[in-house]
Amino acid sequence: MKGLMQDWPLTVMSIIDHAKRFHGEREVVTRTVEGPIHRTTYADIHLRARKTAQALTKLGVKQGDMVATMAWNTYRHMEAWYGIMGMGAVCHTLNPRLFAEQLTYIINHAEDKFIIFDTSFVPVIEAVADTIPNVKGFIILTDKAHMPETKLKNVYCFDDLVEAEDGNFDWADVDENDACGLCYTSGTTGNPKGVLYSHRSNVLHALAANSADAIGLRSVDAIMPVVPMFHANAWAITFAAPAAGAKIVMPGAQMDGASIYELLDTEQVTTTAAVPTVWLMLLGHLEKTGAKLPALNKVVIGGSAAPRSMIETFERDYDVTVMHAWGMTELSPMGTLGAFKAGMEDLPFEKKLDIKVKQGRAIYTVEMKITDDDGKELPNDGVAFGHLMVRGPAVAASYLKGEGGQILDEGGWFDTGDVATLDPLGFMQITDRAKDVIKSGGEWISSIELENTAVGHPEIVEAAVIGIVHPKWDERPLLIVVPKPDTKPTKESVLAFMEGKIAKWWMPDDVVFVDEIPHTATGKIQKLALREKFKDYKLPSASAAE
Repeated sequence: MKGLMQDWPLTVMSIIDHAKRFHGEREVVTRTVEGPIHRTTYADIHLRARKTAQALTKLGVKQGDMVATMAWNTYRHMEAWYGIMGMGAVCHTLNPRLFAEQLTYIINHAEDKFIIFDTSFVPVIEAVADTIPNVKGFIILTDKAHMPETKLKNVYCFDDLVEAEDGNFDWADVDENDACGLCYTSGTTGNPKGVLYSHRSNVLHALAANSADAIGLRSVDAIMPVVPMFHANAWAITFAAPAAGAKIVMPGAQMDGASIYELLDTEQVTTTAAVPTVWLMLLGHLEKTGAKLPALNKVVIGGSAAPRSMIETFERDYDVTVMHAWGMTELSPMGTLGAFKAGMEDLPFEKKLDIKVKQGRAIYTVEMKITDDDGKELPNDGVAFGHLMVRGPAVAASYLKGEGGQILDEGGWFDTGDVATLDPLGFMQITDRAKDVIKSGGEWISSIELENTAVGHPEIVEAAVIGIVHPKWDERPLLIVVPKPDTKPTKESVLAFMEGKIAKWWMPDDVVFVDEIPHTATGKIQKLALREKFKDYKLPSASAAE
C-alpha cells in the first residue's frame, strides 16, 4: 500500500519560491566586484532569477542545456544560479583558478552553450575563447556603466538582459531527478570528471545541511559563505540559507582578513564557512588589530584539515564555536560535520579539542564505513586506518558521460580516495589521501596529523609533509614549512616542538623551509608538485642506513 500524500517534486526552485513567499524582505548583501556594497532581498532575487530565465530562453537556451558560470559569491551569481536551474537548464560552475587547458577541456566536455562571468574573469575567458567553439555567447555579470572592453564575440550585459524582461515566467516543469547543476572534480589524476547534481539531490542535501547538528541555519541568522559558489555548491549554503530565510552576506572577490572582518562585523554575521587559509588571514588581522567578533557564533571549516591551534584560537580567544567539516564534489559536497553528542559539552577544554580536530560525524543522508585494501570492513575503534567509503542520495552514482567507468562497488559504496579512522561514537578523522599516505616499514604515517602538529608552532604559518624514499624504511616523512614573516625557526626548534605530540617513530626525518607551498585550484596543498620538486631529495637518515 502506498501513502496518500501529494506528489510534490523536490526542485531547487521550490527553495527560492519559499524564500520569496515567507522571507521576501530578508537581505542578501554583496561586496560587489565593482566595489560598493549592494543590498537586495529574496523577493528581488526571485524576480530577477525569473527574468534571467526569460532572457536565456530568448537567447535559445533549452531545457537540459549546459550554461556555465564563472563568478564570485554575489547576488548576481545567485540570480544566475536560480535562473538557469529554474528554466530547466544545468548550471555548470567553472573554477577560475584552473589552468587554461583544464578550462578548455571542461567547457568542451560539458558542451556549455553560454558562459556567464564576472568582469574579473574577462581575461580568463578571452584566453580560452578560440578553443571553445560550441559556446554561442558570453554574458558579463555587471551593469551597462561597468561593461568592460573585450575582444569576445556575442557579448551581453547581464543587467541589460535582465532589465529588458518583465519576470512573467513559470519555472520549467522538470522531474526532481533531472539534472540542475554540474561541477567538475579537481582532476588530480587524469582529466577532471563531471559530477551532475539533480534537483532532488540538491534539495535533500540542503535540508540535511540545515539540520540542527549540521550548519543548522535559522531565519534569525546571517551567514557568510566564503566558500565559493564556483565549487561544490558553496557547501549548499546558497540553497540552505533561503530555505531557512537566513540573511546572506556575499564577500565577492575580496578574501583578505580585513575585508572578511569588515563584513563579519558590519553585517553582524552569526555563521560563516570557509577553508583554513581564509581563517589564517582573518586570525592574522584580528591579532594585528585587537578586534573581536561579538556577533559570530559558528565557523564551519572544511576543504582541508583545520589545525588544532586554529580551532583553539577561535574557541578560547573569540568564543566562537568551530565545526570541522569534510566532504568532496561527489558528495554535493558535505559528508560530515563536527557536532558534539550528549555529554561532550561538559568535557574539559582539551578533551573537546581532541574531538573537534576530527572531521566530525556523518550528516543524515550519508552512510559511511572504512575498509582494508581487500574491501573488508574495519572496526570503528578510532585506531584502524582504512579506505573511507560513502553512499547516499546526494552521493554521485557515476560521472558525466560515464568517465571513469563504474565508480560504485556492488553494495553501492563510493571510494572517496581518503584514508580515515572511525571511532565508536561515529566521529571520522581523515588521516591522508590514499595516494599521499606515507608507508614506513609496513606501517602508515598520517601526513595530515604531522602537518597540523607542525602548524601549532608559533613561528610556522603553513606546513606540508611528503614521503621520501628511504633505503631501510621504504619511505620517511619530510616536513616542508613556511615560516611566519620576520621569524627564523630552526629544524631543531620545530622537531622539539613536535616531540611528545606525535608517535616517536612518526617524527619527520628532516625539515625544509620554503617561501611558499603550492596549492590546487581549490586551495588544497599540491602534494604532487612537492613530490616532483623533492624527488631527488636525500634524507640525512638515508646515508646512515646505506
